[in-house]
Amino acid sequence: MQPHKLFGLLYTGVYLWISFCFRESHQGEYQRNLYRELLKNYNRLERPVLNDSQPLLVELGMTLLQIIDVDEKNQVLVTNAWLQLYWTDIYLTWNHSEYPGVQNLRFPSDQIWVPDILLYNSADERFDATFHTNVLVNSSGACQYIPPGILKSTCYIDVRWFPFDVQKCDLKFGSWTHNGWLLDLQMLEVDISTYIPNGEWDLVGVPAKRNELYYECCKEPYPDVTFTVTMRRRTLYYGLNLLIPCVLMSGLALLVFLLPADSGEKIALGITVLLSLTVFMLLVAEIMPATSDSVPLIAQYFASTMVIVGLSVVVTVLVLQFHHHDPHGGKMPKWIRVVLLNWCAWFLRMKKPGEDRKHLMYKYNPHAQHSSASSIEMNVIPGQQSTNGNMNMYFGYHAVDSPCCPPSSDSGVMCGRTTSSPTEDHQTIPTRTLSENIPEIAKILEEVNYIASRFRDQDEAEAICSEWKFAAAVVDRLCLVAFSLFSIICTFTILMSAPNFIEAVSKDFT
Repeated sequence: MQPHKLFGLLYTGVYLWISFCFRESHQGEYQRNLYRELLKNYNRLERPVLNDSQPLLVELGMTLLQIIDVDEKNQVLVTNAWLQLYWTDIYLTWNHSEYPGVQNLRFPSDQIWVPDILLYNSADERFDATFHTNVLVNSSGACQYIPPGILKSTCYIDVRWFPFDVQKCDLKFGSWTHNGWLLDLQMLEVDISTYIPNGEWDLVGVPAKRNELYYECCKEPYPDVTFTVTMRRRTLYYGLNLLIPCVLMSGLALLVFLLPADSGEKIALGITVLLSLTVFMLLVAEIMPATSDSVPLIAQYFASTMVIVGLSVVVTVLVLQFHHHDPHGGKMPKWIRVVLLNWCAWFLRMKKPGEDRKHLMYKYNPHAQHSSASSIEMNVIPGQQSTNGNMNMYFGYHAVDSPCCPPSSDSGVMCGRTTSSPTEDHQTIPTRTLSENIPEIAKILEEVNYIASRFRDQDEAEAICSEWKFAAAVVDRLCLVAFSLFSIICTFTILMSAPNFIEAVSKDFT
C-alpha cells in the first residue's frame, strides 16, 4: 500500500508543477483567442448599443496639467491636458470564467468604435491635437479612453483691466457628427490635482457646464461640454517693469516746475520725459492685441501721464515767456496782476522778492523815502540874492548833513552856502562872474537830468522784469501743486478701478 500512496503523491506534484509552469501560456492563449473572437464580426462604424433608438451614454472629463501660454496678440490659449472618455461597448464583453486571467484588453483607437469628440474652438493646424492612445476595455464592456494633447484654443482676451485682468477661456468639446439622440454626452469634474503652476497666470478654477443647442435646421439637440479655464494675471512683473517706471517718469515731469527758468533745461527735461513715455507706450502696444473694443487700463494710465507731461511742456513755454519778458513790450495787464500776483500768490503763500526788506526799511527809517540816492535834485535859484546884492546858487542834496566840497576857483560856484576867506569876511562873488558861468551850469544840469532819467527808466524796467519773473514763479508753483494733485488722483483712480486690484497687490506684491 505504501508504493501506491507514494505514486499518488508524485502524480499530484507533477500535475501542480505543470499547471503552474504553463499558466502564462494558457493566459496568452486566452487573450489571443479573445481578441480574435471580439474583432471577428466587429464593425467600428457601428454604434455599440442594443437598441438603435436609444442614445449611447458618453461621459467626458478633463485633467488639466499646465497652462503653457496665453497669446494676447493672437488670442490663443495653449494648455496641456488629458481628456477622459468613458462609455460602454456591448460588443466588447466576455465571460471572465471562460477566459481566466484576462482582466482587460487594450485596443487601438482606430480598430474599435470611439466617439468623435473634438475641440470645437481649436486653433491647431491639425484641428485635433490629441494623441490617439489605446482604449482600455474590461470584461463588462466599459471603455476608458484618455488621449493627452497640447490643446490650442481660441479665446477672447479682454485687455480692459490689463495688467490687473482675469481671463476666462472656454474649451468646448462635443461630438462632431452625432446629435443628442444618438450620443448622450455627460459632464465629469475637472481634475487639477496634478496642475503645474504658471509664472504669469494663477489658476482660479476650471468650472464645467453641459449645454444643449438647438439649431433651426434640425429638431434634435446637440450637446456639448464646456470647460472654462479661469485665470488671473500675476502683476508683479508688469508692476516692476511698466507701472513703477511710469510713476517715476510722471514724478520727473513735475520736476520741470522746480527747475529754475535761467537754467535753460526746462523744455529739454519735459521733452525727454515725453519721449520716454512714448517708448513705454510702444512696448505696451506690442503686447496688446490690435483691438478697438476696449482700451487697456495701463494704456489709459500712460495716456493720462502723457497728457500731464504734454501740458507741463506747454505751461513751461508760458513760464519762460513770462520770465524772459521784454520790459519794453509793455507792463503787465491788470487782470494778470490781480489773478497771479494777488490771489494766487496769497493762496500759495508766496511773497515778492525784496518785499520783506522794503517793509523793514520803512519800519526802522520812516524818512527813508527822502534819502534816495538815485533822486538827485540840483536847485538853481537865480533870483535869490544876499543882503549885499549878490545872487546865491545852491546845489542841494536832500538829507545831506555833511558840508559840501570846497569852492572851485575856476567857476566861482560854491556848494551849499558861501564861504569866506580869512582876509575877506562876508565878501560875495561878483555878479558878473556868476552870469558868465550860467550856460555851463545849465549844461551840467541837463546832463544830470539825463542821467537821473536813465536811472529812473532802468529802475522802472527792472521793476517790470521783476514783476514778470515773480508771475512766472507763481505759475510754476501753481502748476506744481495742480499737476501733483492731478497725477495722484489719476494714478489711484485709474489703477484702483480694476475689480481685483486689491487682490493682485496683496498676493503679488507681498
